[in-house]
Amino acid sequence: MTELGKRTWPEARALFHERTVAILPIGATEPHGPHLPLDTDVTIALAQTRRAAERLAEAGVECIVLPPVAYGLTHYTEGFEGRVTLRPGTLWNLLEDVVESLKEQGVRRIVFSNAHLEPAHVKILRGVALDYPEVGKKSAQVLFPDNTRKRWAGTLGAEFKSGDCHAGRYESSIVMASDPGAVREELRGALPPLEIGLIEKMRGGAQSFREAGADEAYCGDPASASADEGRVLVERLAEMIVEEVRETWPELFG
Repeated sequence: MTELGKRTWPEARALFHERTVAILPIGATEPHGPHLPLDTDVTIALAQTRRAAERLAEAGVECIVLPPVAYGLTHYTEGFEGRVTLRPGTLWNLLEDVVESLKEQGVRRIVFSNAHLEPAHVKILRGVALDYPEVGKKSAQVLFPDNTRKRWAGTLGAEFKSGDCHAGRYESSIVMASDPGAVREELRGALPPLEIGLIEKMRGGAQSFREAGADEAYCGDPASASADEGRVLVERLAEMIVEEVRETWPELFG
């Protein structure tokens, strides 16, 4: 696994070519209950990206992990301190600029590895990916393995599939596995399960977690989380990325 941010420019020169897969971790800076840090989505994006890069390297695919995008659309955490949000056009332009910069240097295959699940945020990632549909001599392709799609959501546990998973068992488990020192364990273990029917509330017009009934910026069951489950979830998220890379660019695999 190669992390671009830790390389020098002469070292980067050897990495930037048409067979390289560049993976961009995408998260957000926003509240995740009283027990998880504001960079939870960045932690998850990096964990799934690094593991996917390791597995791709084991399969003979040359890939690089880009420095993460730490900001996104975070309207649902409005009213909680620590939220940093972008405007939709800013996020779109940021992602497009990253793709264009890589393309100019010869990279033709870019993967968005996203961990922030707000619908408007995900919609922008899908849109940018649609604007880069194929690999060519002068064009790049953006692949967006989307864990909110039915194919993958069902592999990530009942809580994730229900939608009531913001800072719940799903996210807490992954942070416990990937950055255990960042979890406020004395708070996590005391939090009661909270089912708010988030997906239905969104469809009904709720514009924030507060409106949906998540008064402490969490839903789900964080107290039932475990590091062991987090490691399993990271593997499943990595598998999603590896399989979509394999399906999209089979020529990279021996």
